[in-house]
Amino acid sequence: MTPKVREIWLVSFPFSDLRAIKLRPALVVANHKEEVIILGIFSKIPNEKLRKTWVLISENDPEFQETGLKKTSLIRADKIATLSKFIFQRKLGILSIDFMKKVDLALKTSLNL
Repeated sequence: MTPKVREIWLVSFPFSDLRAIKLRPALVVANHKEEVIILGIFSKIPNEKLRKTWVLISENDPEFQETGLKKTSLIRADKIATLSKFIFQRKLGILSIDFMKKVDLALKTSLNL
């Protein structure tokens, strides 16, 4: 099964120093044949004010259940990775179009576009 834009998958997400990986949910933002561009999704919510490159998706949101996530999480447009589509573990769910618009804006901010 090929990951598609807006889908949330369980993947081996690399740490920024590339010394380790962690199995975590990730949002597909682009699919280019063999490689897929993803954003990391994190359940640890910092106490600081949310950055413009973060999108919070709450368990209380009516569209939350479709994501397949277990609890309130941050989609971080500042945690971008390009991975082989062959290492994707399994599909968890899908992000709503409204939330994807917020992610698109966060991604543009992250990339200074």
